[in-house]
Amino acid sequence: MGDGFVPLLRQVPGFVAYYWVDAGEGVMLSTSVYEDQAGADESVRRAADFVRDKLASLLPHPPQVTAGPVVAGG
Repeated sequence: MGDGFVPLLRQVPGFVAYYWVDAGEGVMLSTSVYEDQAGADESVRRAADFVRDKLASLLPHPPQVTAGPVVAGG
């Protein structure tokens, strides 16, 4: 996934960071951080296209998208 997907997200204006987490028992989650809503929206569009075109047959369930502002950080 890192060979094609992460570079795709890094091209989106306002990219700050991307994290992929293995939560165990087949559950994975990713978090993308962008400087503004426009970047976040574009990353969701690109991610949806990538999943549809390259990963859909490998996933038992469709991805869920949750979005919101960062309210704390370190």
